[in-house]
Amino acid sequence: MTSEDTALYRDITDFALDTPNWVQHGTEIWTEAGLLVFAGLFAAAWWRARRGSARAFAIAALAPLATAVAYVCSEVLKSAVQEERPCRAVAGAATSLAACPPHGDWSFPSNHATIAGAAAVSLALVRRALLWLTAPLALLMAFSRVFVGVHYPHDVIAGLALGTLVALLAVRLGRGPMTRLAGAMRTSPAPAVRWARGPGPAPGPRYETHARR
Repeated sequence: MTSEDTALYRDITDFALDTPNWVQHGTEIWTEAGLLVFAGLFAAAWWRARRGSARAFAIAALAPLATAVAYVCSEVLKSAVQEERPCRAVAGAATSLAACPPHGDWSFPSNHATIAGAAAVSLALVRRALLWLTAPLALLMAFSRVFVGVHYPHDVIAGLALGTLVALLAVRLGRGPMTRLAGAMRTSPAPAVRWARGPGPAPGPRYETHARR
């Protein structure tokens, strides 16, 4: 990390200690519970996509899978880089609001930011208008990890970038096979599979033609 990054970490954590208690507690809750918000959005996107086309359903189904792949990539990168947490490594920094993870739970990149970035992008691929909701949520999640003192700024920036890249690639590569699978699911003999896939788009109006007499 650079001296500027360390200085920015100190500035943010010092600012965090000066905020009201309700802001501190709210951020501590959000930095963990925010992942449940993305899980809820995944569920809502899947439910809505049950009445959409096979392609729409495929992307909705790929969204949580792409996020899971991004998380695995983040863990692999953590193990390769092995960067110590700033709450342990930065001398003279303010006490972190959240408990400092133990040694061996590495800092770079941020898993939370990676998950948030991947979730935000993959949900936006399901429905573009969702980006206006998911992007601010992802940025807030990333900032909260620095605010509570457990990540450097570069950790969360890298996490957001990694999550975005992996989500785009995973959805692009998996969209074709998943679309074919979604089409096959509708004809499955298993009721649970047909329910999970949903009824698909409602049929359009039928127009009958009558022969002239």
